[in-house]
Amino acid sequence: MLSKVMRVQWESQKLAIKYFQVAIILFGAQLLFGLLAGIQYLYPSFLFGVLDFSINRIVHINAMVVWMLYAMIGSVYWLLPDETGIETVGVKIGTLLFYILTAAVAVVVLVYLLVQVGPGTDMTIWLITEGREYIEAPRWADIGIVVVVLGFLANVYLTAFKGRRTGIMTVLMWDLLALAGLYLAGMFFTRNVSVDQYWWWWVIHLWVEATWEVYVAAVVGYGLIKTIGASRRIVEMWLWIEMAMLFGSGILGLGHHYFWIGTPEYWWEIGALFSALEPVPLVGMFVHVIYDWGKQAGKQHEITNKPAFGWFVVNTFGNFLGAGVWGFMHTLPQINIYTHGTQWPSAHGHLAFYGAYAAILIGMMYLGVQGKYGLKQLPFTRAGKWAITLITVGVLGMTVALTIAAYVQTMVERGEWGATWEGYFAAQNSTWMLQAYGWRLFMGIVTFLGFVFLFYDLLTVGKRAEVAERATAGAVAGAAVA
Repeated sequence: MLSKVMRVQWESQKLAIKYFQVAIILFGAQLLFGLLAGIQYLYPSFLFGVLDFSINRIVHINAMVVWMLYAMIGSVYWLLPDETGIETVGVKIGTLLFYILTAAVAVVVLVYLLVQVGPGTDMTIWLITEGREYIEAPRWADIGIVVVVLGFLANVYLTAFKGRRTGIMTVLMWDLLALAGLYLAGMFFTRNVSVDQYWWWWVIHLWVEATWEVYVAAVVGYGLIKTIGASRRIVEMWLWIEMAMLFGSGILGLGHHYFWIGTPEYWWEIGALFSALEPVPLVGMFVHVIYDWGKQAGKQHEITNKPAFGWFVVNTFGNFLGAGVWGFMHTLPQINIYTHGTQWPSAHGHLAFYGAYAAILIGMMYLGVQGKYGLKQLPFTRAGKWAITLITVGVLGMTVALTIAAYVQTMVERGEWGATWEGYFAAQNSTWMLQAYGWRLFMGIVTFLGFVFLFYDLLTVGKRAEVAERATAGAVAGAAVA
């Protein structure tokens, strides 16, 4: 009976749910401000003087980074007691840090919206924005993020040392240490633009494309164990392969950001060679797990959380397409010399961030819903199916539209006009470019509609499934008495 199914008891998992709740709100903010920016691409006078394009873009990009950071921390707090067998050490401190971080994020967003223009001074860096793409928080908030992450890291390590240490936990311990350490590379400035860009890309590339990729592999491995009873032996074998390849090829693959900022030319070959290897281990793990799961004789092949498993599938292949295929399309230096600074990186980024990171984190939110209500199974509702379909189709549509825009820029602006101002305006005003931006906006609306379904489903699916399980349990009990 349902009453025998344990609801979430760990304080760590209750804290995880708090992180998930803020994450989904920030996800909505990311999409909303992205839509506003997409409108301004086509109609520059839209909200002119009220909400500038630069602010829409800042909130759009930084909301993405911050909501993913929230969901990542939440996912670790969720799996930590499962993997270690004990309550998270320092969970009360973790809760305090959660409220401090949330208050800081709210203040930063308000400052962005209220102080949209002004002089750039040393005080601006400390109180308004540091002005670095993706990590544009003011210095005080930047330091606050470091404090929160270090507190989170301490909780993870103290818990892992005290409790059971699985392969998943061991990989996460190493990976989270690298994740926290690499963020520090963006904490200082140099007067030389090339040197500054060099260290900035250590945060953006190694933080996202190396440490985040290893993190995703560990979490999706845990998710597959929880949803389909995947073999831990297979999962952890691929985790070690992932760790070796990502911290090997991922670091060397960083070279594709060094092509045109004054670093030695040997990075052309190194960066081009290793950049495409990053998504391979995750696909290998998923395929191997599913093959092993399918061939086990006598196994019922039950999926205990269908929406979570659906998002894990999107994660695996979205990562391969977005990070792998679309990344490799413009990473070779012979191509990148024409595509650098066009919509190619934007096309790659939209699909890669969605496929590699957003999908896995949404899947973990569904695991949180299942645990919160103590459900044996979580069904795929109609709203959940609409959500995963519309968001996936919307992001793919935006990616294709941006790819078309990138072709126009590459061929017209770079190839025909030689990267001149005349070429830039010729590309921007071309029919193909304007149509591509129009389709990007339309597909953004489709994505946002999918988010509305997702938000509704996360709010309601647990309660509805709980009622259904109670009814089923009552009917079974009644039949047994009869």
